[in-house]
Amino acid sequence: MELILKYFPELSAEQLRQFAALYELYREWNAKINVISRKDIDNLYVHHVLHSLAIAKIINFRQSSRVLDFGTGGGFPGIPLAILFPDVNFKLIDGTGKKILVVNEVAKAVGLHNCVAEHLRGEDEKGLFDFIVCRAVMPIPDLVKIVRKNVSKKNNNAIPNGLICLKGGDVADEICRFKNIAEITEISNFFHEDWFVDKHVIYLPL
Repeated sequence: MELILKYFPELSAEQLRQFAALYELYREWNAKINVISRKDIDNLYVHHVLHSLAIAKIINFRQSSRVLDFGTGGGFPGIPLAILFPDVNFKLIDGTGKKILVVNEVAKAVGLHNCVAEHLRGEDEKGLFDFIVCRAVMPIPDLVKIVRKNVSKKNNNAIPNGLICLKGGDVADEICRFKNIAEITEISNFFHEDWFVDKHVIYLPL
């Protein structure tokens, strides 16, 4: 929690309560349904919560924006972003029903009213959103083929609607066909823990 406050010092009391509750909730649920590596649960705030919030360092979603978390897994990046942006509407989808069960229970326990989670493959999502967010669920060209249909043509934010993806390592091959439009930001530019070295936020206007 100290790390969250270090980088996001203006959180409300309610947001602090919600972020603080995540550790015990995920530890309890992870013992029943493995959504985070059991060795990694002690690193929840760095590897999962703060990593998710890197997206907030490149965009401040405007009120009433619609955001789809594609392949949310245990709720990342969707749940941390929904806490940080209480006036933004989030939909979290995943093809594994057990993971969505955990997401719904965590969201309910912390009192999130701005996100819904659904057991759904990305190919079957019909809604329109301002942004699609995700962690490294699949290669970016494959992801773009699936989510392009879900990006609204009406822009409401400071940057055009599109895909915002958290990725690690060498992404040159993945983005070569998008090199004229892709924006890559090193997460280590704003989070200084060693774990963020060689991790990026990739933004693609679609």
